[in-house]
Amino acid sequence: MPHIKQRSILYVSHYYPPEVNAPALRVSRMAERWAEKGNKVTVLTGFPNHPNGVIPGHYRGRKFMKENRDGIDIVRTWVYASPNKGFLRRVLNYISFMLTSVIIGVPKLPDIDVVVATSPQFFVAIAGYAISLIKRVPFVFEVRDVWPEEIVAVGAIKNRFIVGLLEWIEMFLYRQARLIVAVAEGTVEILTKRGVDPDKIVLLPNGVDLEEFTTPLDVESLRSRHSLDGEFLVSYIGTHGMAHRLQTVVSAADKLRDRSRIRFMMVGDGAEKQGLMEMSRQLQLDNMTFVPQLPHEDAVDYYRAADACLVPLRKAELFTKNIPSKIYEIMAAGRPVVIGAAGESRRLVQDAEAGISFEPEDVDDLVNSILKLYNDRDYAAQLGKNGFEYASRNCSRSEIADRYLGHLMEVAG
Repeated sequence: MPHIKQRSILYVSHYYPPEVNAPALRVSRMAERWAEKGNKVTVLTGFPNHPNGVIPGHYRGRKFMKENRDGIDIVRTWVYASPNKGFLRRVLNYISFMLTSVIIGVPKLPDIDVVVATSPQFFVAIAGYAISLIKRVPFVFEVRDVWPEEIVAVGAIKNRFIVGLLEWIEMFLYRQARLIVAVAEGTVEILTKRGVDPDKIVLLPNGVDLEEFTTPLDVESLRSRHSLDGEFLVSYIGTHGMAHRLQTVVSAADKLRDRSRIRFMMVGDGAEKQGLMEMSRQLQLDNMTFVPQLPHEDAVDYYRAADACLVPLRKAELFTKNIPSKIYEIMAAGRPVVIGAAGESRRLVQDAEAGISFEPEDVDDLVNSILKLYNDRDYAAQLGKNGFEYASRNCSRSEIADRYLGHLMEVAG
């Protein structure tokens, strides 16, 4: 491989550890890999407050902070902290970081060769583009979720004027980006149909850190803590948000309440969490357990302790075009995926022969899928084995990060 000159990369992200959602994890792992390759990597982000809107004590009361984690220089600027619910407050959260990242963050940044700005919300991309102009370096737009289509799909915004304005901004950013990084083929399809130059779009999926799922684990001890000895555990691990329609899972647990050996576990936090817990209380479900949001390394153990893992999504055209990152983690854990989505994510699970699908938001279909795995444990185990082998062959995040870095070097050089 020819020698590649090391570069100074700025990664602009609304989320970063100690936050534990998928965007924070992807950014941190990519940045760490690029730093391992000898590059200087700086992450520009806000103070952690996702998903509950509470800034931890160590960070509270600050407008600016510099720190170093795992070889990455992190520049943090003030944000309006907001829980992951309530549209107006979340927008204020997004806009506040957009403004402070430029006004407060830019003077604190080192010399850089390229700016990478990552969605899911494109106010980050606006900041990234502004920084690229100030620093006179190329702008790379990483598109994890297609905005504003996603917020329209979940019903968070309905005003056509506002949607039209956001779409205009979105297309402007696509035109200005030197490179667009998509994490799913469906995103590439959406962008090219909208007239974005396909030659500047590259597909770099999320992937998974395989080594995290191969360390020894006392599964039985973890299950015993939750009184799960011998039960068939069906788990959902991740954000409890509007896009997931998790009421379907609670309703499935209600229909399976007489199957005493089937238990449900919901791990994580989000806008819908309290409503789901209340729904479970009203139904008096004793086969459902709610666990708070966990550090990523602990969430890995909960994947491995399950007998099957759920990936439900809302029934909407947009959600046929993306791939939830938890699919890769479930496969790496060697557990069967129960996927409630159409389109690209379902095709991935089918191609890997790693799980079973149900119609989105269809409670009866979800119940039947769970019973199929419960009644045929050998089949469930084989699906898990298939998923692990597929992830090992195709989904290494470090290999994806290396390909990503190659594209950044081309853009920067």
